Amino acid sequence: MKVIVNTDNNIMLTEDATLELESLVQTSLDRFDSHLTRVEVHLSDASAGRSTGDDIRCRLEARPKGRGPEFATHNASTSNEAASGALRKLVQVLDSMLGRLDQRKGGRSMGGVEPR
Repeated sequence: MKVIVNTDNNIMLTEDATLELESLVQTSLDRFDSHLTRVEVHLSDASAGRSTGDDIRCRLEARPKGRGPEFATHNASTSNEAASGALRKLVQVLDSMLGRLDQRKGGRSMGGVEPR
């Protein structure tokens, strides 16, 4: 899984901060690694640099193999808090999506008796 970090003109991340953010995404989504091709992190500052509270937005875009993208967004006062919140939401989305993929209509089990 490839992690790509994008920021708007109002957010400046150092190379170390970018690497830390990439590592946070990798660690948080590690169990989905075999299902994802890439995750894009989009950070933006809605207040253009003024401190007005929860003005940093993190939008995560996960690209599952063979499916359309899944998204999660979170606003917070710092980039790390926004990313952590969006990651929590994305984990729930991916758990739900992958759970639905594992459930098959008519499943194999019939009350504990295997079909012939």
